[in-house]
Amino acid sequence: MTVDAEEVDPSAAAARSVPADASVVLRQVSKSFGPLVAVSDIDLVVRPGITAILGPNGAGKSTLLRLICGLAKPTTGSVWVAGGNPRFDDTARGHIGLVPQQDGVFERQAALETVTLAATLSGLENPEAQARRALNTVELDPDLGRPVGTFSKGMRQRVKVAQALVHDPTVLVLDEPLNGLDPRQRQHMIELFRRLGDAGRTVLVSSHVLDEVERFGSRVVVVAKGRLVAEGDFHEIRDLLDTQPHRLRVNCADARSLAAELIRSSAVLGCDIVDDETVELTTDDVRAARRLLLAAGRNLDQTLHAITPLDDDLESVFRYLVGRSA
Repeated sequence: MTVDAEEVDPSAAAARSVPADASVVLRQVSKSFGPLVAVSDIDLVVRPGITAILGPNGAGKSTLLRLICGLAKPTTGSVWVAGGNPRFDDTARGHIGLVPQQDGVFERQAALETVTLAATLSGLENPEAQARRALNTVELDPDLGRPVGTFSKGMRQRVKVAQALVHDPTVLVLDEPLNGLDPRQRQHMIELFRRLGDAGRTVLVSSHVLDEVERFGSRVVVVAKGRLVAEGDFHEIRDLLDTQPHRLRVNCADARSLAAELIRSSAVLGCDIVDDETVELTTDDVRAARRLLLAAGRNLDQTLHAITPLDDDLESVFRYLVGRSA
């Protein structure tokens, strides 16, 4: 018989398996909507700092964040956040600040009214002063009297972040928080999230934009089709893929002669001549390939201007991991 995850408060049992430095723990968590399995058997431990949840649209990221915030009930498994189960424990829930992907703002209110309401609902003393502080943190003028409904997408995003920050949460959950921001605003938000992580807060950020995650300098959790398929920083994830061939681009003086030299080696699985001065090679041994390149350059008496890895980034890792989980 399967016991509904919410029939019994699992906080006491979960506490026995929670690492001392953890702020979020999921144990064998699944969430189904009828026949659709949105999240499947996820075990995850999140510690203070920034953790990015990376996956394509429809991967289950938003459902996972809703489970962490106590807004959705797991079909099976247990969720522990900041000392308790967020569906049972008001104190645990009070430690969480959420920036949902949907707008969720009162369009006829000014930003100060909207964030002051969030502060009031959180039981803060002097809620307007706290709202002004939160709006200044996200670089919005608290005295801007326009209704939020007239704001740009980026401004509305910043109102949502101010709402999430106003009660000074220890766990900040951000679902695609950089949508609609211009480059300067994005950089400011990334710096803000970094400061919060460096200060000991737990910052969970979901994104399908790979270069954003890389700029967070964060731990990465990769989710595909509702499953956790990898975790670590992107170099650590890449190290898991030793059986996956690597690709290198070489800028040189004479691409044809270099390709002819390289293809003789067993360390090179294939060569493509891109143009007269560019070769792209595939190898299953990057170190051996680099040594081979240096030797080939000497033998041919030509200068290798640059050797660039084409797959040591989040985008290639992401594509490979998602494909592997299919």
